[in-house]
Amino acid sequence: MAALGEVAGSHKAALYVVKLGSATLSHSSVFDELLDLRRRGARLLVVAGGAAGIAEHYRRTGREMRTLVSRGGDEIRYCPPEEMRHIVAAYEEVTLPLVEREFTRRGLSVLAATARGGSLVTATVNGPLRVRDNGRTRLVRDHRAGSVAAVDVPRINALLDAFDVVCLSPPVADAEGGTPLNVDADVLAAKLARALNADHLRLVTGTAGLLADPADPTSTLRHLGEGEGGPYAKGRMRQKVRAAEIAMSGPFDTAITGPHTVSTTASTRFWGATAPAPDLTLLSRAVQLSSVSRDERELASFLAEWCEDKGLKSEIDAAGNLVATKGAGDRRLLMLGHLDTVPHRWPVRWDDEVLSGRGSVDAKASLVTFLQTLADYEPPEGVELRVVGAVEEEVTAAGAFHARDAYPADAVIVGEPSGAAALTLGYYGLIKVRLHTRECVGHTAGEGVRTAGDRLVEALTAVRTAVAETAPDALTATLGVRALNQGDVQAGEAVVDVRLPPGHEVDALLEAVRAAVSEPVRTEVLRATPGVTTPRTSPLVRAFQRAFRAEELRPRYLLKKGSSDMNTLATTWHGVPMVAYGPGDASLDHTPAEHLHAAEFRQAQRLLTAAVREWSTM
Repeated sequence: MAALGEVAGSHKAALYVVKLGSATLSHSSVFDELLDLRRRGARLLVVAGGAAGIAEHYRRTGREMRTLVSRGGDEIRYCPPEEMRHIVAAYEEVTLPLVEREFTRRGLSVLAATARGGSLVTATVNGPLRVRDNGRTRLVRDHRAGSVAAVDVPRINALLDAFDVVCLSPPVADAEGGTPLNVDADVLAAKLARALNADHLRLVTGTAGLLADPADPTSTLRHLGEGEGGPYAKGRMRQKVRAAEIAMSGPFDTAITGPHTVSTTASTRFWGATAPAPDLTLLSRAVQLSSVSRDERELASFLAEWCEDKGLKSEIDAAGNLVATKGAGDRRLLMLGHLDTVPHRWPVRWDDEVLSGRGSVDAKASLVTFLQTLADYEPPEGVELRVVGAVEEEVTAAGAFHARDAYPADAVIVGEPSGAAALTLGYYGLIKVRLHTRECVGHTAGEGVRTAGDRLVEALTAVRTAVAETAPDALTATLGVRALNQGDVQAGEAVVDVRLPPGHEVDALLEAVRAAVSEPVRTEVLRATPGVTTPRTSPLVRAFQRAFRAEELRPRYLLKKGSSDMNTLATTWHGVPMVAYGPGDASLDHTPAEHLHAAEFRQAQRLLTAAVREWSTM
């Protein structure tokens, strides 16, 4: 059953909202890219533009397309009430069938429909439209255009659960019950992304993002803040920039991409929060890129592009880790951070020099200090520095396990918040076990009837007793319990988390847990990593001590009851000195109060660079 997952959470896979313009729909390669996203586990909500489809439908039916000219000189498709059925027909007979064919022939299930259906999206009618007519301005009162007012989030989420791809298009339903309302497809995508708390919004166009000079296809504006795109937007690009501006207040990352590609390699990214100083820019942008566990690729790609701009050798390895390297030699220092965060995101913001956002403490700030140190410091001959931004630290440690086997090192700095004035010398070990059982359904009034819930309660009690007897100073917590009837059986599962102090054998505790749990309950080990500590006499610790002295700090030395990727490396790396260091207050990890002071970040950056220099020259 495994409904509880590794962390007994209910977070769904990352959601991409992708707006495809009608010209892009004729480019088959973009559907291949969306297939790749789906294969990576993403949920896909596509918003289809209809200009080309509408033109084709009108050509087929021989109907004249009426237009208006706005006061600004833009041509507008005139949509009085009697015209809307033809607009709907254009989407339902030309545009949406094309989308459905492309996804179906790639083996994906797809629902393609106008957003008016079932009132999935409703809008309110816009006011009268001011247009130019023979040199004069007049009001058009029957133009059926609207502004999105509501999104039926539960129904759209249900559709996303049922289909590989959901594709919606204008028109939308009139909140007052009138004929459907036309809405801009880019703005519709932005409104959907906000309502559904998407992870990524991509507005795909025919150019390489927003261009500084429309005549120069290489003049992409790579990064824009609030209000900065308008002066460059011409024609249809104005609506894309407007949509991006709407989206900037959400907790997801937004980009105008192209030509006719979802890739952000040549794109314009829009940042809702602007760093108060240049040295905080990478930190600010890394936190704004959503990277909940198993959705780290966008952040990894962004950081790889940053490394390329800095002249650093980097790649995304087979596990999805970002790997950046500098120098070569027999002495190897690994700086191991992680890309992923726990769920629950909110719009990133700066309050003076305080950054608030998921991952600001745990642990994007640490990873950014690693990368900036790698960019700024030239190691001496014979020293190799490697930074790894690992995937899935918060769930399976898959990235760290890959790093353990692929990137041997003589010393390791793990990127986790210790606070700038402290150094973490070790962590408790982590054992995570799933208990599961299946019981025949019986009436609970019957004598001797045992439910799956009963079995789990007994097993959980037995596990706690076994842990207490084997390792009295270990910490045990039940992450989740679930028991449900499934026809003629009742299935149940629970996930138990044990934090094991250094010095205790993982295998001994696992043996005790297995012995304590009896049939019909079974155990499945999800994760088992030992506790680990590094002595203060280690050269790596001494390097940090010298860095602390240079800052006139008396450091605190920590042994944390949590766990990190240090424990993962310790499963096979015996005798390798390892510490954890990074800015931020670890008590804010995983909380909605996660925030980081710029002063703390800067101090940690200085200390880390100094410590790496000290170790490299020992």
